[in-house]
Amino acid sequence: MQKLRLRYAKRGRLRFTSHRDIARAFERALRRAHVPMAFSQGFNPHPKISWIGAAPTGAASEAEYVEIQLVEVVEPASLLPELDKAMPPGLDLLEVVQATSGSLADRIDASRWQIEVPGVPHAELVAAVEAFLAVEVAEVERLTKGGMRTINVRPAVVRARTREVSADSQPYGILDVVVRQTTPAVRPDDVLSALRVVAALEPPVPAKATRMAQGRLDDGGGIADPLAPDRGPEPSRDDVHS
Repeated sequence: MQKLRLRYAKRGRLRFTSHRDIARAFERALRRAHVPMAFSQGFNPHPKISWIGAAPTGAASEAEYVEIQLVEVVEPASLLPELDKAMPPGLDLLEVVQATSGSLADRIDASRWQIEVPGVPHAELVAAVEAFLAVEVAEVERLTKGGMRTINVRPAVVRARTREVSADSQPYGILDVVVRQTTPAVRPDDVLSALRVVAALEPPVPAKATRMAQGRLDDGGGIADPLAPDRGPEPSRDDVHS
């Protein structure tokens, strides 16, 4: 029995795909790549796959994690290109490592999100973020399975920074925010709703959120790479945590 930990990206149009459909696509790719999966016992066996903190529907991600259990030992470096080739466009496998000790879920307690807000001047975004950081309570309402729920977004936000970019000669602001993974989880749209409540920020077009990293918070508000304890001497295909 072998346990592998995988990091993958959800890009392009697949950000609008539900996690259930992502999971189905992932399982199909495992079958197409002939990965020797371990299965549960019982009348309805299913592959042993553990998902960790999946990004919400509508959000892209460069840092999604999943664990799989195999019945045969395979070389992670060999599995990566074969499984990635079997993935649908937009679901891109970035790294495969063999699990060592500890729980992967215990290494993740925060996310870093990049939120693009086209149509919002950088100065306006800066003012809204400063107003948000100055308060202790920023409550928003979210529709859940149990009905409407009020969430205080402010305590979950560890760090928020802004920068200016330009697309088609139109400058706008980008928000880079580190958020603790609380219960219920504070999502990028909750952060934007809090900016609307606190500072009346109203983006004229939908924002685009991308999760850039997941991991444990360090003392400086940064995020430690959760696969670092497992990683061997070979470098990953790319490094989103730099």
